[in-house]
Amino acid sequence: MRIAQIAPLTESVPPRTYGGTERVVSYLTEELVAMGHDVTLFASGDSITNAKLEAVWPCALRFDATLRDGLAPHMLLMEKVYQQAPDFDVLHCHLDYWPFSVLSRQPTPYITTLHGRLDLPELTRIYDCFEEAPLVSISDAQRLPLPRGNFIGTVHHGLPQNLLTPRAMPRDYLAFLGRICPEKAPDRAIRIARAAGVKLKIAAKIDRVDRDYFETEIRPLIDGHDVEMIGEIGEAEKPGFLSGAKALLLPIDWPEPFGLVMIEAMACGTPTIAFPAGSVPEVIDNGVTGFIVRDESAAVAAVSRLDRLSPTAIRARFEQRFTARRMAQDYLALYRRLAVKARPALRVVT
Repeated sequence: MRIAQIAPLTESVPPRTYGGTERVVSYLTEELVAMGHDVTLFASGDSITNAKLEAVWPCALRFDATLRDGLAPHMLLMEKVYQQAPDFDVLHCHLDYWPFSVLSRQPTPYITTLHGRLDLPELTRIYDCFEEAPLVSISDAQRLPLPRGNFIGTVHHGLPQNLLTPRAMPRDYLAFLGRICPEKAPDRAIRIARAAGVKLKIAAKIDRVDRDYFETEIRPLIDGHDVEMIGEIGEAEKPGFLSGAKALLLPIDWPEPFGLVMIEAMACGTPTIAFPAGSVPEVIDNGVTGFIVRDESAAVAAVSRLDRLSPTAIRARFEQRFTARRMAQDYLALYRRLAVKARPALRVVT
């Protein structure tokens, strides 16, 4: 199939360090290419891919010090996609509602994977306005705030099978990985680790909007001994960081749409102790790949039960459920359905 993957421009594909959406776009794009499909990636010029790269902006917007209007490059992105749309069998967007107005006015079938939270009241009117826009959720829980959304499927994220693998090393700390912000609740993670008597290592990005939160609420809790701040890490550092952890702590305080860190930990044979918000019950097999707990005291108790879980079984469950090949196959099924519906005479290559 001739497939366009349309990524946000904020980060490169894949991102240099933190960046969930762009990382998933990269995994999907590379897997589709490996499966023999003709894929074009619309992304920033510093992206790295085996697909054809349509570089819409020279570099990721996050690292463009000259940029003053971050919306302008995305408007350019939409116009370039629109102009080239007839060259593809399907357009796959990862920009939430941004493409709807343009792409709903042209004949090439498209889908939009929604990567963010949908429980914001201002979003309902947008999705109601474009009630026929084909949507894909990344968990069944994610779609609950939009009961009238035109969801054509749920596709859980996946990782390349050998991207992150277990390392043989002592597991002697708890891990917090991702982003420092109130909804990720690093303060809870610190309290859990201290109550359990286990060191906590934090590998996380701090966005500008969350800098005050970090300085006032989190930094005073970091002593460099029981609680260590490592900072933002990339894929090369993740196997060691996660393999050295007794567990990943995910005491979230928001409806997590998916939570890529859970399957990153799973790939390294590391269990997750998580609160049951959003996608967590869909991703974690309770008692197999981690423990789902309802409060901090239950999380502390779960730390003492971690030796009951098998790193080998955790890794096996990752291979069964969360590989990039499975993700690509799920999306291909949706692409074919849309392409044949739009063009009944089309011969879709498998």
